[in-house]
Amino acid sequence: MSAWNDPELIARRDGLIAALKGYGRVAVAFSGGVDSTVVAQAAQVALGDAAVAVTAVSDSLAEGELDEARALAERIGIRHRVIRTDEFADPNYVRNGTDRCYFCKSELYGRLSGLLGELGVDAIASGANTDDSGDHRPGMRAASENGVRHPLQECGLGKADVRALARAWDLPTWDKPATPCLSSRVAYGEEVTPERVRMIDQAEQWLRQRGLRMLRVRYHKGDLARIEVPIEELARLADPAFRAGLVPAFRALGFKFVTLDLEGFRSGSLNSLIPLDSLLRPAAVKSAL
Repeated sequence: MSAWNDPELIARRDGLIAALKGYGRVAVAFSGGVDSTVVAQAAQVALGDAAVAVTAVSDSLAEGELDEARALAERIGIRHRVIRTDEFADPNYVRNGTDRCYFCKSELYGRLSGLLGELGVDAIASGANTDDSGDHRPGMRAASENGVRHPLQECGLGKADVRALARAWDLPTWDKPATPCLSSRVAYGEEVTPERVRMIDQAEQWLRQRGLRMLRVRYHKGDLARIEVPIEELARLADPAFRAGLVPAFRALGFKFVTLDLEGFRSGSLNSLIPLDSLLRPAAVKSAL
C-alpha cells in the first residue's frame, strides 16, 4: 500500500511543494534534521536543479552530522553545498547571553545571503515549523532581517505533520530526535568555547554508543555535566555498574562533576533559566544588541 493514501497528508505535501515553487530558485538551510530534510525533499520535487541544500559547518556541529547531511542530500537527489561559518569569532556569541542564537543565525543567514548569486538562487528557506513559534527563538529575528522564508510555517505545518511527511517520503530522519547545535547545551552566561562544545559532543557520543537515543549533556559553571535522559532510563544511568564507566569517562573529557537530572529529558530546559521579563520585552533585548 502506498504511503500516500491519506488525502490530508497529500494536501499538506502538495501545499508545501506549491509554496516552494512560488519562491523561485531556493537555497535550503540544511542541517540534516527532520524539518530541513523535509523542506529539501519538497524543494527537490518542486524545483529540481533550481534547489540547493546548504549545510553550515562550525565547531558547534556534532560529530557525524555533516556525514549524515551529505548522505541525506544524495538520497534526496538535491544539490548540496557545505559552507564554513565563524560564529565563535563573534564575542556576542561567545558570551552566551539569552540572545546567542540571534548572532549564530545572523552569521549563517548573512553568509547565505552573500552567496545567493554564486548559488544561483533567489531565496533562502529554513526548516522552522509552527511548533517553533512558541519557544524562545531569537534566531527567528535574524531570519527575518535576512529575508529568510519559512515554508513549513507558511503552510501551517507542525512537527507531527513534518514527521508524517518524512515517513511517507521514506526519509530515514522521520523519527530522528531533535538535534540542536552543541552550543545550546551550555548554560546561559557561561562562555561558549570550542573546547566546551567538544566536551559535550564527546560525552553525548559516549552515551549514544551505549544505546541511549534521547539525551542531552548540559554544561554548567565549574565544568559540571547535567545529564538528561528519559525518565525510564534514569535507573540505568544510576546503576553502579553503569556509573563505574560513565563518571571516569566524563572526567577524562574535562568535566569535574557529573550529575543526573531527575526530572528527565526535556528539550530546551535551559530556557527555564531566562528571566521572564526578558522574554516579555523583546524591544529591550534588541536595543542591547
